[in-house]
Amino acid sequence: MIKDNLCVVMEAITRAAEKVGRRGEDVELVAVTKMVDAARINEAIEAGVRAIGENRVQEAATKYNIVVDGVRWHFIGHLQRNKAKRAAGIFSLIHSLDSISLSQEINRHAVALGKQVEALVEVNISGEETRFGLRPEELIGFLKEASVLKNLRISGLMTMSPFTDEPESSRAYFRELRLLSEEVASHNIENIEMKYLSMGMSQDFETAIEEGANMVRVGTAIFGSRPPA
Repeated sequence: MIKDNLCVVMEAITRAAEKVGRRGEDVELVAVTKMVDAARINEAIEAGVRAIGENRVQEAATKYNIVVDGVRWHFIGHLQRNKAKRAAGIFSLIHSLDSISLSQEINRHAVALGKQVEALVEVNISGEETRFGLRPEELIGFLKEASVLKNLRISGLMTMSPFTDEPESSRAYFRELRLLSEEVASHNIENIEMKYLSMGMSQDFETAIEEGANMVRVGTAIFGSRPPA
């Protein structure tokens, strides 16, 4: 079932990319494994998954040594400062950078670990009070301040659109993040790169790809519905 679902998702990624003159292989799929046990994650990896996304540091830590090697671990949930040390040790890419204090904490632990930690800045494009992330107008100032942190490598932006059953209603949010990424790139801020646009989930990843996403976070479409946390 996981293998079949993954094939359907990959075909949809390719169609969406080709629709706008891009290649499907240029879009990275992050399989969201929140509340998915290690055996099913390993099944997905065997079927071709190369990146997995976890929402909680503690849950990821319990799986880390029993999931097979060869995948990149992405942290896609809200990261608290007191979990930064453990996150810096586990994850290849943190999607949810949203404050200078968190940036400084990650950098401090990265220095201690002797590594660079790659991260994306979460932007609250929709303006929903229940969402984390920086407001768009805060982004440039934040990036200039964070750019001095040499063990933190900011490589792009992430957003979450309001949940909806109608993918087309997410398009404007995805387009705005792409335009914001282009604006950031035009500033040529040292140590800041707009390599990734992480946007789109199971219900709207095709729309996100059409609007420029090169990283999508898909869980339900691969693993099926999971019980609420």
